[in-house]
Amino acid sequence: MLKIEHLSVNYGGIEAVRDISFEVPEGAIITLIGANGAGKSTTLRSIAGLLKPKSGSITYNGEELIGKPTDQIVGRGITLVPEGRHVFPDMTVLENLKIGAYLRKDNLTKDIKWVYELFPRLEERSWQAAGTLSGGEQQMLAVGRALMSKPKVIMMDEPSLGLAPIIVQGIFDIIKEINRQGVTVLLIEQNANMALHIADIGYVLETGQITMSGPGKELLQNDDVKKAYLGK
Repeated sequence: MLKIEHLSVNYGGIEAVRDISFEVPEGAIITLIGANGAGKSTTLRSIAGLLKPKSGSITYNGEELIGKPTDQIVGRGITLVPEGRHVFPDMTVLENLKIGAYLRKDNLTKDIKWVYELFPRLEERSWQAAGTLSGGEQQMLAVGRALMSKPKVIMMDEPSLGLAPIIVQGIFDIIKEINRQGVTVLLIEQNANMALHIADIGYVLETGQITMSGPGKELLQNDDVKKAYLGK
């Protein structure tokens, strides 16, 4: 579905991603784990069209994405939930959700209802300014807003960052439910333990390169992964 081949990206004067290749099969949950600065966010931002790679290829259903503007990439069914949530603080929850559907011309009622079913808390706060929500609620809103574009692939950058453990579990439950409902997931997550538990395939990035890959459950048992990322 989504194929990254020999991707290299310069960011801030350094080669943040170096010749990486991986695939995101339709219907899968794929996770990228690694330390800060490993190149994970740079990879997602490149797929989303926010960064221009130095070399390599990013294809979606056989179509090259490099060089296409972000709105066209969203229109093809790929959305990004950025690190830090980036909700529009002065707009209501409902207005934020509608912003996520800015490319759509059809009726939004069914999908707003779907988002509210996934996140009942958002329905309770639909007329509340997004900036007054808790961190967990803002993360729910960021995910819900991305879903309003009806993505085939949703990319999430550190969705659990800064959240209380009980909220983190809820976010991961939602990721699994979104995937069960047919959305492919590409996940960056510093909570490697939880990410690998739900991932079909995991990739380990170190200093811009993929150093290890395999089924999530297998990586959980890998001694190097345990030592570096699982605190064991």
